Formats: sequence, structure tokens, C-alpha cells
Amino acid sequence: MHAWRGQLLRVDLTTGSVAVEEIPRSKLQDYIGGRGLAVRYLMDEVDPQIDPLSGENKLIMANGPLTGTPIPTGARYMVVTKSPLTGALTCSNSGGYFPTELKKAGFDMIIIEGQAAQPVYLYVDDGQAELRPADHLWGRLVPEADQILRDETTESAKTAVIGPAGENQVRIAAIMNDKHRAAGRAGVGAVMGAKKLKAVVVKGSQKVSLAEPASVKSLARKIRDEVKATADAGKLVLRDYGTAYMPPVTSGVGICPTRNFQTGVFKGAENISGQVLTEKYLVRPGACWGCPIACGRITKMDHARWQGQGEGPEYETLASLGSSCGVDQLEAIIKANYLCNELGLDTISMGMTIGCAMELFEQGLLPEADVGRSLNFGDAEAMVALTEMTGRREGFGDQLAEGSYRLAHQYGHPEYSITAKKLEFPGYDPRGAKGMGILYATSNIGASHMKGDMIYLEFGYFDFRLDPLTEQDKARYCKQMQDIYAVVDSVGVCAFVAMRHLMKHDESLELDRMAEAMAAATGVKYDPAGLLEAGERIFNLERSFLIAAGFTRADDNLPPRMLKEPLPEGPAKGQVVDLETMLEEYYQDRGWDSAGVPRPETLERLKLV
Repeated sequence: MHAWRGQLLRVDLTTGSVAVEEIPRSKLQDYIGGRGLAVRYLMDEVDPQIDPLSGENKLIMANGPLTGTPIPTGARYMVVTKSPLTGALTCSNSGGYFPTELKKAGFDMIIIEGQAAQPVYLYVDDGQAELRPADHLWGRLVPEADQILRDETTESAKTAVIGPAGENQVRIAAIMNDKHRAAGRAGVGAVMGAKKLKAVVVKGSQKVSLAEPASVKSLARKIRDEVKATADAGKLVLRDYGTAYMPPVTSGVGICPTRNFQTGVFKGAENISGQVLTEKYLVRPGACWGCPIACGRITKMDHARWQGQGEGPEYETLASLGSSCGVDQLEAIIKANYLCNELGLDTISMGMTIGCAMELFEQGLLPEADVGRSLNFGDAEAMVALTEMTGRREGFGDQLAEGSYRLAHQYGHPEYSITAKKLEFPGYDPRGAKGMGILYATSNIGASHMKGDMIYLEFGYFDFRLDPLTEQDKARYCKQMQDIYAVVDSVGVCAFVAMRHLMKHDESLELDRMAEAMAAATGVKYDPAGLLEAGERIFNLERSFLIAAGFTRADDNLPPRMLKEPLPEGPAKGQVVDLETMLEEYYQDRGWDSAGVPRPETLERLKLV
């Protein structure tokens, strides 16, 4: 009989010790893995009131039970910690090859605690682990460090590395795995840098144990056949153009973040589209381990002003470093994207913070002397230069490194920071997609589309569509989508397959295929309702962390621009977000009181007390 087991590696950087622990089966069943399991351990072991950049914080890397299995896109892992940008917890998701390698090395989770006296890296090889000196790696760009680490260990090893941004504790620093894939949001790289941990290097050859291998393979084949049929019909746009196809789409419906969200229509959207990227700079599509979609963009640029090669940009990067900064020079965005990958920066927060600075400058609130140059919307040269300066905390980059909320607050106008819970908005203006408004406001990590992406429902990716310009039903569906995404982040698959091929396309939003996959992989007879309840349990546990950290209903909010300034043009012209109406309904659907606190009966039902 198959026994679902899990192992974690505990690393104490202060003492230099490493230890292997068994994960209790009850935690696996209730919290699944990935995000859910990591949040459970964070809540159990970290005081929500601690300084995120202190040794008391813990950095947890966790994959899911479907990571490394034949289920397509089973290549995701989560980085969970208390965020130095927001003060909330954060759960940052990444793919590539590192997550599967970690699973094959025998571990479902690494808990990193304490602080090293000198730079170190962690080497994990088939169940064994050791800390090694990393002084020679400190200051190195991500690709350089990756190559040196593989030269020192084994060429086939996979790495998760911080660049100079993480070392300098830039609050928007990312952790980069496989050189180009980012666990990007809310400063996870800064936490790793504060611990003086340059990298985690993993090598594994173990087989991932499955309860019903034949059933897993059969379901995997079915999903791959569906993806192939979509591609054969010429409808797999993600393979053709990646997410970069989106700028003309979001601009066309009036929700493309433009000039720091002053409008939702970007006149230069066609210039920064995936079609132009493919025509001029695409080398080939790139895929994470086990992915039949290959939405990644492997690109190379030999422009007169900017050169380089790497992966990207994706849509969120085009929206943040492009339209939000008023920049329609694709080459400049590609270069800034490469810099973010090399330095280890979150492209979303980077671009949105520069866009905030541009608006402060144009409003006469940010002196040219502070920046060291003029800083108008559309200045591609400034955007690229400031990206590099931020990663190194040089000049005005030292202020940008704090994120847009602290920057705008410093100059007396926090309203120009387009954030929720101090995390910068991704590439969808909620005034023209009201479901994104309630999502951003209530997300436990701050403004993130990847914690319950309502765009799927508002723009017809399923068999039904919600009107994006009404608040009606948005609270109810947002709650469902957030619970679903908690499951997706926990099982270890990519949202692109989970949303399209693991979820029933009707108004019940039941995770029928995902439940089937989980049952076959683990031997635990999950049903769709049981999985959704697990997602709800995870979301409420995160909420409990926020409340203990001092967050209140007042933090479930949007910037004044979203609530009071109507969109000036486009299909969503005249729209603002009526957040309070949705928030009241949302709290009721969640089983929370009017202050946004989970009621005792809700916590009891979810086994959180």
C-alpha cells in the first residue's frame, strides 16, 4: 500500500547545521504541499511581528505532490516568508527545472532559518546537504553565479540564486532559478540576501513515488492530448507569442496600465506586442520541465543601443517596464528585463516603481536633483538606467529599491503608489475589470493576479463570462478563485494548465481533474469539494497571519485613483471601483465578521483552532 510521505530539510544558517525531518501525514492531507504546507510551517514557527530582514524570519522553499510527476507542468515551487516590502507574508511561485530537481533530490521543502556570518550556499545532492562558503560568489550576477556553482558541483545541477539586488536587500528583489525563472514578488530575494545565502544548488536522481502510476500517466496523456489539439487548431497563442501577446488585448479593452495607471489605453501597445517580439527577437519558445505549452520566450537582441540574450519579456514585464512607464521601445524593455533577471529583481514592482517616480517628477513633486536626471514618461534611457541602479542601490536607485509606496510616501504623496498592502499592481486596471479590484484588495500578499486571477472569468477564458464592468457576483467568484489558486499553488502545477485543463469549465468551478490527479498521485481520495476546502483552509490561515501581524480591514483597500478617478478613455471610460459593496459581500461569503476577521465557527470548520 502506498504511504504518502514527505521530507523537509531544515537549515540553520546561524549554527551551520542541516537536518532531515519527516512531515506529519496530517499536515500533508490538510495543507497539501507547496504554498499550503509552507504557510502552515511559517505560522507555527515565525512570530508575525518580527522584522522580515532579521534572523528570526524563515525562508521556506516548497514544492507540491504533483511536482516532478508526469502531470503536465508539474514543475512549480513556492517561496514563502514574511515580506520586507509589505510586512505581510508572501508566497512567490516559480517554475523551470529547479523545483523538479529538488523533488528528485528527496525533499518537499527546505526551511532556512537564522543568518550566516559570511556568505554561503546550500548544496543538496540526493538526500544529503551541506553549506559551503560563497564569498567568491557575492556580487556576481545571476548567470555568472549559476555557472560557477555548476562548475563547482555538477553541470546538471539546478540553482536558485540571488543577484546583487538580493545581496543589497532591495525590497523588490527576486530569487532566480535556472537563470531566468523568478520567484519574484514582495522581496523574497531580500530575505535570502539578509541571511547571506547566495544560492541553493540541487541535484537529484530519485524517482517520485506515486500511488497509482498508471492512472497518473493516463491522466497526463489526456491533458497533453488536449493541449496538442488546441495547438493543432491554431489556438495555442501562448506557444506562439507567450503572454507577450497581451498588450494590444488589455489596451483594447481599456485596462492596460499606462503612465502609472493614469489611463488604461496605451497608444504604443502594438509596438511592444508578442508579435513584434517574435518577429524580431525570438530564438525559440522555452518550456519548464514537463510542459507541453512552452510559453517562455528565449530571446536575443543585437540592437544599436541595447544588446543581450536571455528569457522574456512576459506580459507583466511589458506592462510594468513598458506601458506603465510610457515606454513603447521594445528594445529598451527587453534590456531592462535582462537586467532584472541578472540582478535579481521583480520586473512588476521595478517598472511600477519607476512609473510612480515618473509621475511624481512630472507633477513637480520629485526634484531633478534627487534623480540626477529628468524623468518623464516615455524616457526609455532613464527606465533602463534606473533598473540597473536599483539592483545595485546606486544613486536614486537606492530610493527606488524601497518600492513605490515608501518612495511616494517619502515625497508626501502615497496616493501615487499604485499598490495594495504596499505591493505594486500587476498589468490589469481594476476600474475596467472590477473582479481584479476585489482580488487586489483582499489578496493576502498584496496586489497579485496570481492569487485568484479574475481575468479568466471577466474576459471569457471559461465557458461563461462575467461582465467586467459590474461589481455583481465578483465577491463570490473572487472567493472561489482565491481558494482554487491556493490549491494550484500547493499541488505544484502551473496555473495555465490548472485553469484550462484541470478545472471543469462551468459555473461550479470544481477541481474535478485536479482531485483525480491528487488521488492518483498520493493515494488520498480527494474529491473536488475536499480540495476546495483545503484551499479555503490555506487562505484563512494566511489571513490569520496577517491579523497577527497587525493588518486590519483598512488594509483591504485600493489606491485612491482606483476608487475616485474615472478612467478617462477606452471601453471602460468613466469607471471606478465600488470596493465597499464588494467587500461587505466578500466578508460574508468568507465567514468573516465586519472587521474582516474569520469567525470562530469558520476557523473551527476549517480545523484552524
